[in-house]
Amino acid sequence: MKRILVLLLVLGLAAPALAADMAKAKAEGKAAFYANITAIEPLMEAFTKTTGIGGQYTRVSTSKFLATVLTEFEAGKLQADVLQAPLPVLQFLKDKGVLAPYASPAAKGYPAWTREDGAIQLFGIEYVGLIYNKELVKAADAPKRYEDLADPKWKDKIVMADPSTHATTIAWLIGLKEKVFKSEADWMTFVKGLAANKPMFVASFGPTPAPIESGEKLIGISMPKYIITKAPAPLDWARVEQPLLGTPRAMALVNKAQHPNAAKAFMDWWLSKEAMGMLAKDVGEYVLAPGVFPPIAGMDKAKVIPIRELSDEETKEWGDKFKAIFAQ
Repeated sequence: MKRILVLLLVLGLAAPALAADMAKAKAEGKAAFYANITAIEPLMEAFTKTTGIGGQYTRVSTSKFLATVLTEFEAGKLQADVLQAPLPVLQFLKDKGVLAPYASPAAKGYPAWTREDGAIQLFGIEYVGLIYNKELVKAADAPKRYEDLADPKWKDKIVMADPSTHATTIAWLIGLKEKVFKSEADWMTFVKGLAANKPMFVASFGPTPAPIESGEKLIGISMPKYIITKAPAPLDWARVEQPLLGTPRAMALVNKAQHPNAAKAFMDWWLSKEAMGMLAKDVGEYVLAPGVFPPIAGMDKAKVIPIRELSDEETKEWGDKFKAIFAQ
């Protein structure tokens, strides 16, 4: 009986503390979220419905993210409470004092490597793969290894983001060199073979599915999430034997945020299995919440690993090299 009374006392003391935090969060009214991720409006609506706290989403492109956030922060007018951006961007902002330390209890089950510097939490990988038109290409004929893209049968049938200017494609190609191919010579043979197949170039991943859907091209270096977001387009992904690569998606709280309690509530909810499940199911994202996968056949068996983002100098240097290789 005594133990029961002690337990009730502990619960009675703990519950008001939790309620007080949520009460403060609701009193603050909203959590403002700056992000470079797209198609998350349903998640923002679900956050408000679940918590009773308003969610305000502003998309800021990666190219403008640092300038936007730093300008507002240094002027004391940063509107965001929570930031989502590529890992190097958040690391830079942390060094500038923009980020606040926070270890969300919702991330307790995430892999240890997803927690960065006590302030930054990784929650997903912007994964890249090979997608193809399943009405025009049999699964058995799809590439089994990245090297297969250099097969002459794919000449004039590939679409990809321009490897001379698109930073993520440049980083992906370098990721293959550093994490997949056994030697730089093997990797360079692959790159030159890919170039010899004369792929169509587009500005970014966004336009890559269209020529595959139409049959103008058969296969592309793209994002498997388009199988979800472009449905019912006839898209599938090549089950390559090697890992899929991508850049880490990360988030953090803002230092001296206007709505600090709402910010914590938002981050806790975003990292929950409910939110990560929506991000995987509705947007096709590859998330790091344990046991949560996009509803793409076979993706739960794939090995997806993060790659480093290149410095501006590396991106420029390799972009120039790829421009020369692909022009041959």
